[in-house]
Amino acid sequence: MNKVIESKNFMLTLGFLGLYLVSTGVSLAAFVFLFKNNSSSDNAKTNNGVISRVDLSKPKTEECPLNGAYFTKEERKFWEERRPIAVMIENSIDARPQSGLSRADVIYEAVAEGGITRFMPIFYCNTASQEVKVAPVRSARIYFINFAMEYGDKPIFMHVGGANNYSGSGDTAKEARALEFLETIGWKVPRGNDFDTTYDSAYPVFWRNYERLGREVATEHTMMASLDAAYEQAKKRGFGFNDENGKAWNEKFIQYKFIDGKQTGSVSEISFDYWDNKQDYSVLWKYDPTSNNYLRLTGGQVHTDLETKEPLLAKNVVILFAKEKGPVDKNMHMMYTVTGKGKALVFQNGEAIEGTWEKKDGYDRLKLFDSKDKEIAFVRGVTWFHIVPAGNTINY
Repeated sequence: MNKVIESKNFMLTLGFLGLYLVSTGVSLAAFVFLFKNNSSSDNAKTNNGVISRVDLSKPKTEECPLNGAYFTKEERKFWEERRPIAVMIENSIDARPQSGLSRADVIYEAVAEGGITRFMPIFYCNTASQEVKVAPVRSARIYFINFAMEYGDKPIFMHVGGANNYSGSGDTAKEARALEFLETIGWKVPRGNDFDTTYDSAYPVFWRNYERLGREVATEHTMMASLDAAYEQAKKRGFGFNDENGKAWNEKFIQYKFIDGKQTGSVSEISFDYWDNKQDYSVLWKYDPTSNNYLRLTGGQVHTDLETKEPLLAKNVVILFAKEKGPVDKNMHMMYTVTGKGKALVFQNGEAIEGTWEKKDGYDRLKLFDSKDKEIAFVRGVTWFHIVPAGNTINY
């Protein structure tokens, strides 16, 4: 009997010992995992407290092909598996502040309709350190697509529908039909480089977030997108850095000429309206000679990114004067001529450069020239292109 009891006690002891070792092993494994992740260079914190997947304290030696800014070698490894993404982002008052704009390499801005502007940020290098969420995503316009076409062979183009005549109603003018235009250039095809929520893209690339701003907004202001999820989907579709045939997206991409910035002028502010009766979309850029940055204000308020809480900054502010036409249909669509030639103003280093712009067609890289017909180089960092109606006054 005692042997039986001793045997049971021995087995219980072994059981408790085993449980202890298992729990200790689990705890140790968890500790090692947490220690590894919290101490790893892949999880250094950024300035805004968001966990990064690369060590941002390492030397920034790698030039971004889109805007000339320098990044780490780890960040370059990320972008060399991807291709640029262009996203349509709205700028109505109810949509502010937007998400993701502070992480763009280049940004385009033009009126969509009714004097309300829309953005098309281009993302590539500055999305490598952490996941970037963008919002609110809205519909496409042809003149924005003409700029997106510059970014190599079939960049990822993200939007929520666009001007079209699929219903056959004829309410949208032929010249403004963005979705038909995307079909014409071969982007809107099954599993193509066009990511449209209306036709072929959904969660986890796109989803609606009604709580994004912490207040009630209309449904059209709620569409979000994950650039990480978009990159993953793009790879599955054959649109990584190389396409399914091994062709790199940048084989024909033309980089701008980049220069290191330093103050050379004394222009402290740039202000203008897109439309005279739309003061909520007035733009003011304030130049800081210490950082050599331009700070953006919209409608009299500093423009910030909802996700990072950072103010929107630029190294180059470009005004492209374009012929305005419209509204061209019942849907109040506007049209801007962004191919051909026109006048331009370039602000950099506190200096104002009067010149011209030239773009032969959608695929042609936009070029800017000074008054002596010398091509203008950009200061390394974000460039913000404003497509402004020809004849508008720019105060500086």
